[in-house]
Amino acid sequence: MGAIAGLMGGIGMVLVWLALTTEPPRWRSERQRRLADLLVQAGVGRTSPAMFVAGSVALGAVAALGFLGASRAWPIAVAFGAIAAAAPYVVVSSRARARRTRLREVWPEAVDTLVSGVRAGMSLPEALANLGERGPEAVREQFRAFAVDYAATARFSVCLDRLKARFADPVADRIVEALRLAHEVGGTELGALLRALSRMLREDLRTRGELEARQSWTVNGARVAVAAPWLVLGLLATRPQAAAAYATSAGALVLTIGAAVSVLAYRLMLRLGRLPEEKRVLR
Repeated sequence: MGAIAGLMGGIGMVLVWLALTTEPPRWRSERQRRLADLLVQAGVGRTSPAMFVAGSVALGAVAALGFLGASRAWPIAVAFGAIAAAAPYVVVSSRARARRTRLREVWPEAVDTLVSGVRAGMSLPEALANLGERGPEAVREQFRAFAVDYAATARFSVCLDRLKARFADPVADRIVEALRLAHEVGGTELGALLRALSRMLREDLRTRGELEARQSWTVNGARVAVAAPWLVLGLLATRPQAAAAYATSAGALVLTIGAAVSVLAYRLMLRLGRLPEEKRVLR
């Protein structure tokens, strides 16, 4: 119990430290960049990928110790330790997916507000800063930060780069690069460009919404099918006779095969039932 309490205290200190961490640096590997983007999309962008992984591993270790003490079966402890270690990634992925969906819904409105600002005689930087006060609630924080950056530096391109980093969203990347190009080229076609962009975003939202509505049952079915056997195993682990059956090399082999089949089946069903997420190519 002392070891578990120590680990829990250490995890708590790590989480407090993460909450006070400044913006993450630029990540070298593609895997680190994807995880960093995922954390930003989930609203925990101040957490570095390395610390997120360390916290997940610590959580898995605590869960494994707890199940080992309850069941006395190390294969069950390892299995649920792995599930607990993966849980933070699942939660972050779910939050990031929900935020991307929410942003996809409000981008047309944000672009319309931008068009209104340009029509009212605002410059493009002023119209973008105006979104921090009059834009959709989901994007106000990022555009307020843009307004602060631009007021401090007056460097439009640099502020756009920081805006993209705050969203870490492929749709935002496209919008920002279109605005950058319009600002650099100049001319009187900015309003027409923004209206065309708004129409494109609405059409994409409508099409994607229809497809996701048709395929949502596949995704939900995959989640239930994967979770059900492990919930049953968790209940069985509370019975000494059932737990003892898995405390052998044969039990470990059964759990390993079951875990592999669960992961492969889940990923296959997601590939068939979920629309592919757009990748960030305009970082």
